Amino acid sequence: MMNCIIVDDEHLARDIIRRYVENIPYLNLIAECSNAYEAFATLESNQIDLIFLDIQMPDISGIKFLESVEHHPFVIFTTAYAEYAIDGFEKNAVDYLLKPIAPERFLKAVSKAKELFDLQTKQTQEPERDFMFVKVEYQTVKVRFADILYIEGLKDYVKIFTTKGMILTLLNIKAILAKLPQSQFVRVHKSYIVSIPAIEKIERNRIVFGNTRIPIGDAYKDDFQKHTL
Repeated sequence: MMNCIIVDDEHLARDIIRRYVENIPYLNLIAECSNAYEAFATLESNQIDLIFLDIQMPDISGIKFLESVEHHPFVIFTTAYAEYAIDGFEKNAVDYLLKPIAPERFLKAVSKAKELFDLQTKQTQEPERDFMFVKVEYQTVKVRFADILYIEGLKDYVKIFTTKGMILTLLNIKAILAKLPQSQFVRVHKSYIVSIPAIEKIERNRIVFGNTRIPIGDAYKDDFQKHTL
């Protein structure tokens, strides 16, 4: 469910949006506000996920109201004036509805908001994995990212060098790179991927892991520097 509020100084406009909201099963209307002051108070005391916000309002416009809220919910602007559309989208609004609002256009806007809300919720609730599974002969083995030092590509195979030993698996280097978190791993050569947290030191154009020195290819230098600077 998405908790939403309607902010509009026109009673008729609020009535129309309220009827539309009542027909959408995943929308839960918390309040109807006739001005920005009421909207401020509602945001202070409730968890709001979506605002239907009129732009042209007395005292404080919808644009000014949004600028004053530091971490605002998703916003769908509603207005009778098409010339405000650019201002609305510059404020990262989900959508812009021109009055009178057609029901199918309203549904399209809230569907877009729901998609963004679900994506945000999923990212918040699901912690990033700290491991991957790879096939080793007839077994599937869990490999923790924190244990990986570096990976060497051998055409259709890769060698995963970890703190616990070496693992040989039937994957090419591009496929294994896609399984790894980009914040922790970087490709430094056509045949090598390294774990950034595991790097001991860098000597000229080589990365040192104990007695092993891995070359940094010219094509990968810029990307490597972005990860290590």
